[in-house]
Amino acid sequence: MACEAAAGDVPARPVAVTYRPPGSIRWCDAMTNSPESCSYDLVVVGGGINGAGIARDAAGRGLSVLLVERGDLGNATSSASSKLIHGGLRYLEQYQFRLVRESLAEREVLLAAAGHLIWPLRFVLPLHRGLRPAWLLRLGLLLYDHIGGRKRLPPTRTLRRGRDPELDPLRAGFRRGFEYSDCWADDARLVVANAVDARSRGASVEVGTAFESAQRAGREWQVRLATPGGTRTVGARALVNAAGPWVEQVLRGSGATRRNAVRLVKGSHIVVPRIYAGEQAYTLQNSDGRVVFMIPYEGAFTLIGTTDVPFDGDPVALRADAAEIEYLCRSVSDYLPRPVSPDDLRWSYAGVRPLHDDGGRNASTITRDYVFDLDAPPAAAPMLSVFGGKLTTHRKLAEHALAQLLPTLGVHPGPWTRAATLPGGDFPPGGYDEFVRSMRRRHAGLAPTLIDRLCRAYGTVAERIIGGAVDPRGLGEEIAPELHEAELQHLKDREWARSAEDALWRRSKLGLRYDRAQVDRVRAWFGA
Repeated sequence: MACEAAAGDVPARPVAVTYRPPGSIRWCDAMTNSPESCSYDLVVVGGGINGAGIARDAAGRGLSVLLVERGDLGNATSSASSKLIHGGLRYLEQYQFRLVRESLAEREVLLAAAGHLIWPLRFVLPLHRGLRPAWLLRLGLLLYDHIGGRKRLPPTRTLRRGRDPELDPLRAGFRRGFEYSDCWADDARLVVANAVDARSRGASVEVGTAFESAQRAGREWQVRLATPGGTRTVGARALVNAAGPWVEQVLRGSGATRRNAVRLVKGSHIVVPRIYAGEQAYTLQNSDGRVVFMIPYEGAFTLIGTTDVPFDGDPVALRADAAEIEYLCRSVSDYLPRPVSPDDLRWSYAGVRPLHDDGGRNASTITRDYVFDLDAPPAAAPMLSVFGGKLTTHRKLAEHALAQLLPTLGVHPGPWTRAATLPGGDFPPGGYDEFVRSMRRRHAGLAPTLIDRLCRAYGTVAERIIGGAVDPRGLGEEIAPELHEAELQHLKDREWARSAEDALWRRSKLGLRYDRAQVDRVRAWFGA
């Protein structure tokens, strides 16, 4: 159950859920709703995609769950990705067939679960003289088309200059290539959607709550948490360490044992004004063996990334450094008639991938697969730590994590997320496109661009934000262009947004379009 819910969602009494074994938890004091009196089946540390996915899965199985995140949901690695739901074509070169197969299968599952946050994208892979030969690329793409049970997306096709316009944005020397399918994703909103679903199923989700330490007291963990209002201790039958780059810090704070280690790899991206027409993305080979993606972004921009740089600093304050920016500009300029310069940048971001250390020397070839450490001594509370993982496999990771953890608690509720939609993904017959058309018809007094953005960000939940508004005045004050008070209130009350940065750079990318005065108005709204 949730000890505390988001504003506007506080229940009058403990929430009934589907599974509750006798003696499994000590309920919060229903009269005072005091957090100090709480104990949970599961405390999950880390509000990135893995932590949110595990909290969602566990809550849906009827366990009482507390998810804590010291910053904002998805504010580190999970919002600094290449924004892709993909199998990882280059992982085939590293013989990571299981990871590619699972990722491609999950691509299908997630596309069905959240058609507003994940959508198909065609990638152009041009042939580059002196790099991977055509026969090798074609063989890899043939395997990529079939290894994961592709159903929804079109297969690979061969491209030739003069016949296929997808090659036209590239320099004239690139005359052949391939086009294949993957998916684009709004990574930060995918994290939030998992957390919203977890809360709807009884979990408590707390942002701005930091893990300080934990110690075992027999079959229960005593977990010490820090909030702006002070510290408190909660009980947990099991502890999940999904802290990403800080996974080893949580391990040290709990005294749990480990068999694996994390290796931090920094990845940076840049955003420039749109380079080319068309909705296709590009997968560009480099002489160092890596690939760089060039992806249409937020309508008016192009996203370029990523780098793979070993990292051993503080993951809190990360930036794309000058060498990484120069590398990305040089990589794409090799393919373009007009070079991209660091002077073209509109935005850049960087994140640290907390990968499982498999002993490899090259940061680019370290596995993106996930590994668990289960510390479960006899007659003692268990702790599961997550190493590695990727956005695409978060749902399957959660299933596997609970398959390891739940037997130690003596409970066996089965998996359920494979056929379930995420909030906003429950589209009527006709799917997402028909839903958008119907929203435009029903709310003809609102700008089509606003309707399209709300549908893309929130799916069917957009109806809740718009409510009965027949024109923009019904959405409250327009704080910034096409950003109204109704949407900001939704972000604050139901999605844990606490600042302009949360709203403009994670739950949306409107910060790319606003000037300083407009950003300050949003900042002032949250301050008020």
